[in-house]
Amino acid sequence: MDRDEEHPVDGRTGDAAVTDDRVELGLALLARLEHESLSLAAVIDRIETITSDPTVTRTILDQAELRGLIEREDGIVRPKSSQYVSFDQDVITKEGEFTCKRCGSGLSTGYFINLEAGELGPFGSSCIRKVTGRE
Repeated sequence: MDRDEEHPVDGRTGDAAVTDDRVELGLALLARLEHESLSLAAVIDRIETITSDPTVTRTILDQAELRGLIEREDGIVRPKSSQYVSFDQDVITKEGEFTCKRCGSGLSTGYFINLEAGELGPFGSSCIRKVTGRE
């Protein structure tokens, strides 16, 4: 979405519309982490599939904590949800020419996570497992 383009749902324009979409997608991803605990670095690795903007990353982490999705202490993040990404229901496979959002590799098969806030991807076969916590 361009900075001056109006958000299709709520009419916001500029950085607020772009940031809010990334924050909501990040929160949806953090709500589905499949670990008892993760290092902050591992959580940031997953958030970087959505944004590399440190301000947005910090907002995602702060909002996730405020909404009770995670607990943070001494560089450790503990997800509070037991709702995980289901490969059968939540992962969509598409054929085409893609670039992995996590590692940057070229892909002929892209894996996308269908979250409440939108679609996240594409990922390669090993990166989808890392992002979802299966590896």
